[in-house]
Amino acid sequence: MTTTNREWILAERPDGEPDLDCFELRETDVPAPDPGELLVRTRYLSVDPYMRGRMRDAESYAEPWGVGDALRGGVVAEVVESESDAYDAGDLVTGEGAWSDYATLDAADVAPVDPSVADPEAYLGVLGMPGRTAYFGLLEVGEPKPGDTVVVSGAAGAVGSVVGQIAKRNGCRVIGFAGTDEKTDWLTDDLGFDAAINYTTTGDYRDALDSAAPEGVDVYFDNVGGPITDAVFTRLNLDARVAVCGQISHYNDEEVPTGPRKLPQIIAPRAKVQGLLVSDFATRFEEASERLGEWVATGELEHRETVVDGLENAPDAFLGLFAGDNIGKQVVRVTNDAAGE
Repeated sequence: MTTTNREWILAERPDGEPDLDCFELRETDVPAPDPGELLVRTRYLSVDPYMRGRMRDAESYAEPWGVGDALRGGVVAEVVESESDAYDAGDLVTGEGAWSDYATLDAADVAPVDPSVADPEAYLGVLGMPGRTAYFGLLEVGEPKPGDTVVVSGAAGAVGSVVGQIAKRNGCRVIGFAGTDEKTDWLTDDLGFDAAINYTTTGDYRDALDSAAPEGVDVYFDNVGGPITDAVFTRLNLDARVAVCGQISHYNDEEVPTGPRKLPQIIAPRAKVQGLLVSDFATRFEEASERLGEWVATGELEHRETVVDGLENAPDAFLGLFAGDNIGKQVVRVTNDAAGE
């Protein structure tokens, strides 16, 4: 095994939209595991929109990265050396690690990966944090009922694509917003959405909603914010529920847009608007993982990963999230197999 490790660090804080100058790839020594730890080699690492908030020097629900700190996120990794009775060399695990070739992880903070259920990269998407976010965000915050109309923004992403499918399982009519015809076709043709709206080619979101959801909106799962959310708020039904999961259209804003201008739209329908963090449901993660795993194993829940090859391309993969490059979950493949090829 090599003794050299590559690791991405935050080189500088972005002003507005991040660029490659914000990242630096440095060489370090491969770390040694302490008692209770695992030395792992990264197979796949996750890039996620919420990481943009970690690049700011400001309080947030996720701890900010310091300039010079290693970037961190979800990983699927192979155990190289174990100082724990829970795992052996060769096991695959998932947890939070550095954007690096090698890392040490506390054995108590990882979970096993079962390739017989799904490909390993799915454990960063439908079987990982995004899948659990969709599961709890829709079922616990959105509270869908059979016959409800559910609208999902960012519907072709890692969270939104799972939200829509779970809503269909619950007997709902589902409409998704996405940014290309390829994505909208995937939503309707493969995932079973009842309708999909290409927000880049649609001139009037309200008119599009009137056609796709003529009886109004009962549940809105918001990943995006901005003009799409403004339009959906005007079409909320009585006792509608809005689950606010993300606001990617604003993540690179240096100034908060003037508002809230649309709150009057929730008075008449007495709509509930609730933000959500998946960490609030940490004691129930096993429940979500079991159910999502069952649906994936039986083919009832479709998933897709956009894979970018090479640790050296991790910043490009992250920046691609804001350009809409991904369909489903965006991941970086660091090594191709357990041999590290």
